[in-house]
Amino acid sequence: MLPLPPATQALLLANIAVYFLERLLGGGFFSAFALWPIGSGEFWPWQIGTYAFLHGSFEHLFFNMLGLWMFGSELEQVWGQKRYLQFFAASVVAAALTQLLVNALLGNGAPTIGASGGLFGLLLAFAMIFPNRIILLFFVIPMKAKYLVALYGLIELYQGAYVMNTGVAHFAHLGGMLGGLLMLRYWRGQLPFRRR
Repeated sequence: MLPLPPATQALLLANIAVYFLERLLGGGFFSAFALWPIGSGEFWPWQIGTYAFLHGSFEHLFFNMLGLWMFGSELEQVWGQKRYLQFFAASVVAAALTQLLVNALLGNGAPTIGASGGLFGLLLAFAMIFPNRIILLFFVIPMKAKYLVALYGLIELYQGAYVMNTGVAHFAHLGGMLGGLLMLRYWRGQLPFRRR
């Protein structure tokens, strides 16, 4: 088992605590902190970050936290706490902005919740740093990280474009990957950022 470094542990505990708080306080808590479309009348700026700590079901929470533990723990050990949290935040914010844009274009009024955007950013980073690391898809199919993440990205793009009204924010997932990619390129001084 991978060790649980402090920032990953804090994110896991925060998500679990908010899940139970959400169940205890109900709809008002959800409405205040979920990411609502800008034109809905329920949007507030803090939702760009708080939505990532809300989850619709125990399964939603479980699989997001499993991914956070699997990929986040190792990335935190590579980067340290500060960079890791910066990266995760950039992925969460990029996912939120992407989803807000898509909701505005499609006229979708549903709120967005979950840490998946941040998790997809971590997946992308893991595949870029450890491209040949073997990961078990569905816990049984061995696949190199770079192929697994490319496959996930293509599936999310397809489902976002062609599979409507599933209740899953596929473009938020892609936005998280984009935010992660931009953060890595910023750190490396690669285009579109100036070399430092």
